[in-house]
Amino acid sequence: MTTFDKREEAFEKRFAIDEELKFKAEARRNRLLGLWAAEKLGLAGDAATAYARETVASAFAEGGEKAVVARLTSDLSAKGITEDAVRAHMTELLAQAIVQVKAGA
Repeated sequence: MTTFDKREEAFEKRFAIDEELKFKAEARRNRLLGLWAAEKLGLAGDAATAYARETVASAFAEGGEKAVVARLTSDLSAKGITEDAVRAHMTELLAQAIVQVKAGA
């Protein structure tokens, strides 16, 4: 194996690790966002946990980040929370989720 091959293999491994961390951080962000929305909706305990799980699942089943934003905006519109507010909180929680995933929490 040449040095170039070793470098290429190292880059591929790093890319795979980065993609895995990105996936975990986005899933964590969606869970945190679901818990935040559940609180705004007056849900607590098991109901809040279930809502957060549904939020994470909607990202997989319905089309990613757009589906999550659409769902939460729809659910929270009666509380006066706009799509922009959901997206802003989503950005804040992504930073928090990245820290948590890197820390192994």
